[in-house]
Amino acid sequence: MPEFEYPPVRAAGRGRAWYRGDCHVHSVHSDGELTPEQLEAGARSAGLDFIATTDHNTADAHGAWGAYADDDLLVILGEEVTTPTGHWLALGIRPGQLVDWRYRVRDRLVAGQLDQVHRAGGICVAAHPHAPYPSGDFMYSYQGFDAVEVWNGLWASDRPWNADNEAALAEWGRGLAADVEGGPWRPATGSSDTHLEDQIGVPHTVVLADELSTPAILAGIRAGRSWIAESAAVELSLEVSAGGGVAGIGERLDTGGEPVVVRVEVRGVPSGTVGFHTDRGKVHRVTLPESGAGTVEWHTGAQESAFVRVEVRRTDGHAAALSNPVILV
Repeated sequence: MPEFEYPPVRAAGRGRAWYRGDCHVHSVHSDGELTPEQLEAGARSAGLDFIATTDHNTADAHGAWGAYADDDLLVILGEEVTTPTGHWLALGIRPGQLVDWRYRVRDRLVAGQLDQVHRAGGICVAAHPHAPYPSGDFMYSYQGFDAVEVWNGLWASDRPWNADNEAALAEWGRGLAADVEGGPWRPATGSSDTHLEDQIGVPHTVVLADELSTPAILAGIRAGRSWIAESAAVELSLEVSAGGGVAGIGERLDTGGEPVVVRVEVRGVPSGTVGFHTDRGKVHRVTLPESGAGTVEWHTGAQESAFVRVEVRRTDGHAAALSNPVILV
């Protein structure tokens, strides 16, 4: 057996479909307590289609994953780049590629590292922007990053949603309006930041991709064709229509000035609420039935709303699902 066995970049998948995956996972190769074999078993148990190996400042785990990727589980190679002034995820890097972490904001070197990841075909995600420990706060500008991890589940075993995630979501939401109007916008992601048993997949990102492959999954994340789920028990769909046009999460809808109908379907959130958010903030809220399954609609227009996104909350206010926006023009 070769010393290094890297995972393939494609799995069998289901063609164009929604795929569930955890993009922030640690193993015994950095400060995690689980082996790749245990993480693979946990990913399958959590109902995931893909995971990303993102150990701190090392690529040592890359060659250990080949034996555990299979037709029904894609493993994306990555690294959590852990700098003194913020952490970020390099996803989809080359086998054995190590991204440098030895710099701070004041050194102005992060842009060069982002370029290296992009040249390798990968994406860069700002990780847990408001984590409550030294270096956990993300001090870099989001410029050059492809996405922001607004929901990090490091303490998911006892706090599925906390004030740090609330702050990250609010910050991202406030910036979304300016980003949408000014050009490219940065999608939101959610990941478990697994270090211990039973953390994987809480939360995870659900991505619309043409196939179950590293390039396709990264393309879906980069385009914002994704939403965040607390677990595989939660289901969400968001569809926006106007005239004869229809658009989904991460897409643009040319309304032609026609009235807009926003339709949301949710499963797995008993008595929860669906909040509709636009560039004017939260504009509407609907309560779900006790069964946790429901379909709700809201009406708007492109003149009123530059985009629409939804937050699904449990009765205690904790998030159960968060969507990226549909852009209205």
